[in-house]
Amino acid sequence: MDGQQTENKGNINVEGNVNGQFAIGNQITQTQFVQNNNAHITQADLQELHILIEDLKQKVTSTASPEIKDKAIERASELEEAITAQKPDLTTMEYVRNWFVKYLPPLAGTISALVVHPIVGKIVEVSGETIALEFKRRFGIP
Repeated sequence: MDGQQTENKGNINVEGNVNGQFAIGNQITQTQFVQNNNAHITQADLQELHILIEDLKQKVTSTASPEIKDKAIERASELEEAITAQKPDLTTMEYVRNWFVKYLPPLAGTISALVVHPIVGKIVEVSGETIALEFKRRFGIP
């Protein structure tokens, strides 16, 4: 095929219920994101998140120098607020993670694990497809 496309014409008949994506044609690419519409956040989820944040604050207390300890605890509180906001604040979540990487590297792994924790993912997922996709992009989640 020397760069020429052939045109196929025909009749297409679809009967019955079609559930999901449907395409007819040549060279079609489709992407589908399936969201668990049954997901919801429980009080137990929020309590576990709070425990994770408190654990982070304890690690800050034992790891951070006195000059940055208060700022680090404040960033941890900001992270909790960003995650539990009506619509999770991905910009603040990213900022807090980057702040820890820059100013408190020994806790970079802890903060990164918290940001991508399954409970945080669940909270973001419940917020909708667009924010969930952006969350995955920003934090390198496949």
